Amino acid sequence: MDDTVWASMAPWQIAAIGMCFVWSGFVRSGLGFGGAALTLPLLLIVRNDPLLFLPAICWQLLFFSLLTVATRLSTVNWRHLGQLTLLLAVPFAAGLVGLLNLSATVLSVFVYGMTLFYGSLYAMNRTVTSNNRFMDALCIVGGGYVSGVSLIGAPLIVAYSTARLPVEQLRDTLFVMWVVLVIGKLATFSVAGVDLQWQLSAVTLPLTGLGHWLGLKVHRHLVSGDRRRFYQIIGTGLCTVSILGLWSVL
Repeated sequence: MDDTVWASMAPWQIAAIGMCFVWSGFVRSGLGFGGAALTLPLLLIVRNDPLLFLPAICWQLLFFSLLTVATRLSTVNWRHLGQLTLLLAVPFAAGLVGLLNLSATVLSVFVYGMTLFYGSLYAMNRTVTSNNRFMDALCIVGGGYVSGVSLIGAPLIVAYSTARLPVEQLRDTLFVMWVVLVIGKLATFSVAGVDLQWQLSAVTLPLTGLGHWLGLKVHRHLVSGDRRRFYQIIGTGLCTVSILGLWSVL
């Protein structure tokens, strides 16, 4: 971790980054997805440097995904997981190439644009659904590529899997899927010489752990209750953040 980067930050930026990691843990365990998709846009407002945050998010996603499913492997649908891994392989690899070759500004615009799309759907109480072959292909190709670029393709991948898995298998099966994708991304970072930011991940791990614990409690209520109001609030917030982010970048 480059100490000069952190020395150049104001105290409010460091505090904001800490709160973002609390939020990432909360979302990831509460919804079963979105730890990166709903957190990276916030982090990029604090500092427009995707490769500063993505490796740390990868490490934490890996740790907490394994922690969550370690005792729940019996609820993982391994057949679906294998099929999904094969389908995502090519678009995910293409996304990794884009991640390593696109500028920070282009990556940020891409992240904010996708997040604005997600947020708009949530705010209008709509979700991406995979109910025909065209949408299946869109979710796989789009979700794989976006995950390769920035790890925010989860809502598209979730849409594809939701149509094929019972609700009690969905979260844990996808947690294992995130592990597979994250290992591929971290390996690519290592080969390309990108700083893996393990120090940042270690420092913020307790904060993410706090969010993870709170999210587990919320998840029980979301499974048995109505998610619509929760998604609408998140969607409105994401739209606001994305518009502010695009304005600051452009």
